[in-house]
Amino acid sequence: MTDKLQQTKPILERFRLDGRVALVTGGGQGIGRAFAHALGEAGAKVAVVDLASDKAETVAEELSTKGIEAIAVTADVTQADQVQKMVDTVVDQWNTLTIAVNNAGISGWFDGETMPASEWDKIMDLNLKGVFLCAQAEGRIMLKSGYGKIINTASMSAHIANMPQNQAAYNTSKAGVLHLTRSLAAEWASRGVRVNSISPGYTRTEMVDQFIKAPIGQEKLPYWLDRTPMHRLGEVSDLQGAVVYLAAEVSDFMTGHDMIIDGGYCVW
Repeated sequence: MTDKLQQTKPILERFRLDGRVALVTGGGQGIGRAFAHALGEAGAKVAVVDLASDKAETVAEELSTKGIEAIAVTADVTQADQVQKMVDTVVDQWNTLTIAVNNAGISGWFDGETMPASEWDKIMDLNLKGVFLCAQAEGRIMLKSGYGKIINTASMSAHIANMPQNQAAYNTSKAGVLHLTRSLAAEWASRGVRVNSISPGYTRTEMVDQFIKAPIGQEKLPYWLDRTPMHRLGEVSDLQGAVVYLAAEVSDFMTGHDMIIDGGYCVW
């Protein structure tokens, strides 16, 4: 029997992304920005995608100052034609697409009995339809080459009805992302495309920092911290290792999996 362990590259080399091409939606800020930096630092070329062109350009410039090859792409991921143009732009730039992180999303707190249908549609369009449209366009490229990694940002809210805020639409949209991830993983596994997801817990971003300074944030924060075994909010840096792992060859035997990174919130 051949000893596969002896033939395998050293473990840290298997985390490297040299020669890979990545795109990150919602990459202009917060978690997406952290993902873009992580993938670039691991060796990938990175397309920073955001609806706000100035934010995408700022992050692409940040990566460039680190010696990372990066471009900024503007796209509304709820629009199929813009999603296709996004993928085409990346392929035109680098001739391939090997890593896609579908991270763009929004939240919203609404009581179930009074939530406007328009707000439900807005959350579903971006958080679920947008992920599908991106995965579909990305998958077409990856399936042709016989290899690719798609990583969707879900949420611990996909697993629980976390309280005290009421957010049925957000929870439902992220639960949909989990099952979409599993479904595409099953469909594409035999053709070389792996589809996984990352589920962050309460994580500090610029928007969250602003929120917790407001009266409503001061009201919610103690509950969140008390319910988290580690008794702190996550940092975007806490998520970077997961996205590199899922993007790299070291995770080539993983598909249809969700990585919950929540400081233990879901264990209670």
